[in-house]
Formats: sequence, C-alpha cells, structure tokens
Amino acid sequence: MKLKTLFGMLVLALLWTGCKSVAVLPNKAPVDKVDLKLLSKQMNKQHAKFNHLRGRLKTTYDNGKNKQQVIVSLRMTQDEKIWMSANMLIPIAKLMITPKAVQFYEKFQKTFFEGDVDFINRQFNTQFGFQNLQDLLLGKPVIALQKGRWKQIANPIDYVLSPRGRIKDFQPTYFVDPTTFLLKEQRFVLPQGQRILSFKYPEYQKVGGENLPKRVEISFFDGKELLQLQLEFSRLNFPKNITFPFSIPAGYQPISF
Repeated sequence: MKLKTLFGMLVLALLWTGCKSVAVLPNKAPVDKVDLKLLSKQMNKQHAKFNHLRGRLKTTYDNGKNKQQVIVSLRMTQDEKIWMSANMLIPIAKLMITPKAVQFYEKFQKTFFEGDVDFINRQFNTQFGFQNLQDLLLGKPVIALQKGRWKQIANPIDYVLSPRGRIKDFQPTYFVDPTTFLLKEQRFVLPQGQRILSFKYPEYQKVGGENLPKRVEISFFDGKELLQLQLEFSRLNFPKNITFPFSIPAGYQPISF
C-alpha cells in the first residue's frame, strides 16, 4: 500500500420527504416530519468543544486485495492544525494540514509533498476545505443544517437528511441517531459517475465530558473498486498546550500528485 493512499483516505443515502414539522425529543425511533431547526440545535449540543486534542489512531487500510495496519499519533488545534505521525516501531511518515497548506514526508523513499488541500480533492473529486476535513474526523456534518434547505427522508431507524437541490458538487446525506442526536454516517455522491464516499461513526466515547468518535469507518467506491479505511481512536485527551514537530529532512525529493 502506498502511504499517499493511506493519508489521502485519512485526510479524507438518497430518498425524499417534507411538509409540516414537529418538535424534537430523544426517541428510540425517528419522528416523522421533524423540526429540522430544533434537530440541528440538538445535534450542535453534542459536538465536541475543545482547543487542543491529542491521541492515537489505529488505522486499518483494505483495498480488497491487501490489508495493512499502521499506528498514527494525532494532534490537533481546532480550526488551525491537524498533525499526524505514522509509526511502525519508529516514525515513518508525518502529515501536517492547515487551512492553507498540506505537507507530508515519508522516510522509506525519502520523499515529500508540499501543497494545499486541493491535492486531497483531486484524489476524490471533492470540494473539501480544512474545516470539512476536521469535521469528518470529529463526527460533525461537513455542511451545517443551517445552510441551505434540507428534507427529511423516511427511515425507520435514523433521521436521514438530504439537501433540497445541490449545495456543492457533492451531495451529502446525513444519518442521525434519534436517541443521542449524534451523527452515525455522512455519505456523499460525487460527480463523474456513481462514486460514493462514506464516513460512518458506529461508536462514540466521552472525553472530558465531550463526545468524540471512538471508531470511524471510511469507504470510497468508484463503481469498480472499494477502498476502506478504519480509524480507531484511543488515548484521547485535551492538553492545555500542544506542539506540532514537523520539519522536512534535508535531501528528500519532492513528489506531485
């Protein structure tokens, strides 16, 4: 497996309804014609609020032919930086993402990359910015329900929400737990064919009283091949101060995507 594919994945549902809405309360099953404004408020209350985050990821990459696990150290300052260091007994690669730049280097072939978030978008033909990538990791909708007009899709298990018309070049669909109001999945239909990108959040954990994903299951299907990446979060904490050690070693060769 190429490390750029792993990090591309890292830094990386369709029905109808509408009409008059009703109030939102925790329920074992979704309420028909739910008040989307109230549902949005309930969802926002569940979002983790912090300055700095530190922890560990066990990543499992599967392309249907090969499967590989890599341990990744994670550090984040909300809305500013996402830092990852991949380890196989020793550090083998580092990734730094900010709102303006993406930097990456790996020690096996002594190569590095410097660019912007568009490099990730080119891999999957998306329009994600830094904020979107951060939200995908934290289990937040990449497009808030306050933006645009949304419709509820009939579903016996979850609140399923989809925009009325296009918001961006990708079409998001959200699956929300009616009991906890936590996001269970966000699914995107991408342009240029039946390509599906999905982020599932089957399990959350409490960290300092805040809700954070314990597991994220990412899948990308281009009509022919299915790529899957599972992230298992552990040792999460909110440090008062945090550093982001990152320096491209001398002599490494630049690469492009």
